[in-house]
Amino acid sequence: MKQSLRARRMAKQHRRHAQRAKLNLVSLMDIFTIIVFFLLMNTGEVEVLQNHKSITLPESVAAQKPGATLVVMVNAEELMIEGEVVARVADVLDRDEPTIAGLSRALQARAALLPKSAAAGAAREQAVTIMGDEAVPYALLKKVMTTCAAADYRNISLAVTKVASAALYGDAVPTVAGG
Repeated sequence: MKQSLRARRMAKQHRRHAQRAKLNLVSLMDIFTIIVFFLLMNTGEVEVLQNHKSITLPESVAAQKPGATLVVMVNAEELMIEGEVVARVADVLDRDEPTIAGLSRALQARAALLPKSAAAGAAREQAVTIMGDEAVPYALLKKVMTTCAAADYRNISLAVTKVASAALYGDAVPTVAGG
């Protein structure tokens, strides 16, 4: 029996719709590409310094972010460079010397490992970041900074925990009185 034109068209339509639906991957790939670029752009701004669990950093509203430098950690018991203990705090505070011998040796050893092209200049200044616990006395920090400067590490930064200015000072933002 011969089918009418309408019956053939309806049969063709039913066959076409009976096939499984196809997934359009082009738009899905576009969405994932946008997500990847978003994540790459937004995660590049955060720099996390290695932290020791015995160090609680002081809070600050500093806007400048630290660069990648040598890290000197100071807690209540010991001085460390990149996790290696170089001196005990009790021994350092007992001595009247302006510098710390163990820290000085460790800094000079690290400076010797620098490439020769960086060490060629007469005004060679390496950078160091000091992560000091908020309870560390200033006399100890002063000795650490003096030792760093004596070992040609004159670009010294102090690591702090960044907080919003309103959280640190309440609702009042500190101002300088002019006159």
